Amino acid sequence: MPLLIGGRDLAKADAAAAEIGNAQGVRLDLTAPGLGLGQRSISAVVIFYMDHTLAALRFAQERGVPFLSISTGIFEIAPEIAAYMHQPHAAPIVLGYEWLVGATTLPALAAANAFGRVQGITIGALVDEQDAGGPAVAADFAHFAQLLPAAFTRRDGAYIWRAGEEARTTFRAVDGTLVDATGFSSIDVVGLATATNAPNVQFNLAMGVSSSRRRGEPKSTEIILELSGEDHAGQPLRTRQAVVHRGGAAPLTGLGVAMLLERLTGLDGQPPTPAGLYFPYQLLEPTIYFARLAQSGGLVLPLEVL
Repeated sequence: MPLLIGGRDLAKADAAAAEIGNAQGVRLDLTAPGLGLGQRSISAVVIFYMDHTLAALRFAQERGVPFLSISTGIFEIAPEIAAYMHQPHAAPIVLGYEWLVGATTLPALAAANAFGRVQGITIGALVDEQDAGGPAVAADFAHFAQLLPAAFTRRDGAYIWRAGEEARTTFRAVDGTLVDATGFSSIDVVGLATATNAPNVQFNLAMGVSSSRRRGEPKSTEIILELSGEDHAGQPLRTRQAVVHRGGAAPLTGLGVAMLLERLTGLDGQPPTPAGLYFPYQLLEPTIYFARLAQSGGLVLPLEVL
């Protein structure tokens, strides 16, 4: 499918388009009608940075095409929710700011199938310091850190904010190394708590050296998923697994975005997604996601329960 790639630097957008093929770089104007795109035919919109104007969302609703954003903070979803509530039948809208667009929630929900009751879900995301992304990613994280130093968490069935020393924690990476982490306000917490009714859900983020780089290999991104509760026979059960991609965070993000676009527009052979408000895990079929994850070089690894 042809792509339009909008960037702050048109030369970089053109270069990316040339590398991808069947694509074109464009300069977007968030203050102009139709984003300055004129009457171009657009079938879906994905926004990869925090759009404080919601211009791209309004454009998608005006055109009646799917909209996916992946960088909004959990504390800033109210404008997107309000836009949906006022035009619920205009377009499908995906709140795609789960960590790496489904790479946490789909594996966690698959693991939850072994449980009769999920008591706790703890997510530990390790970002290699060589995998920090570009200036747009840095700006978004600086924005989050400035406005929201506390971590949105579910504890004993209530939503709370972890701050200060309470937000500091540790978890073990794939190779067993203990890493320092800080609580992070990810929408994964809300989605997983609602989907599983787990009374305890938290997300912790660490930046450092990934397990693969400690072995002298290239950087990777790691997501540690720990679930606790009871199995279907009422016996205590704990599981621990990791989602790993040796290409870093970008391939996992791209996989989720690409599969969502296929589902939203019907490129997967099924009818296009109707208007509504969705989490990624509500649209992506787990079996297909895990197969595509493996094809892209990603792994889901069982880990020893600690």
